[in-house]
Amino acid sequence: MTVTYEWNCKTVDVHPTKGSETDVVYNVHWIITGVSDELDPEGNAYQSTNIGTQVVPLDPESEFVPFEDLTNEIVVEWTKNAMGEEQVKAMESLAKESINKKINPTSVTMTIAD
Repeated sequence: MTVTYEWNCKTVDVHPTKGSETDVVYNVHWIITGVSDELDPEGNAYQSTNIGTQVVPLDPESEFVPFEDLTNEIVVEWTKNAMGEEQVKAMESLAKESINKKINPTSVTMTIAD
């Protein structure tokens, strides 16, 4: 099974002003969705979503990116850098484990018909 991971880091907390800059991102609300190449009986890809937040420090060495110039890709990179490679892999592994449990459940809920 192959799982692809989609990161959504479009929701952020900002300081209205910090130093001479405005709308300075300091916290990211991330959503990671794992999407399997295996399909369920209805023909839909198995998916799993995890959410969380990550503080992203302002790097004084980097050039400031104005809020209106931010993209999801930029903020995903910030988020992953702040999390570190090990934590990113852990979050992606959680999504994959959840998909595996949907494909190969160890428990199911059933209703008795009268």
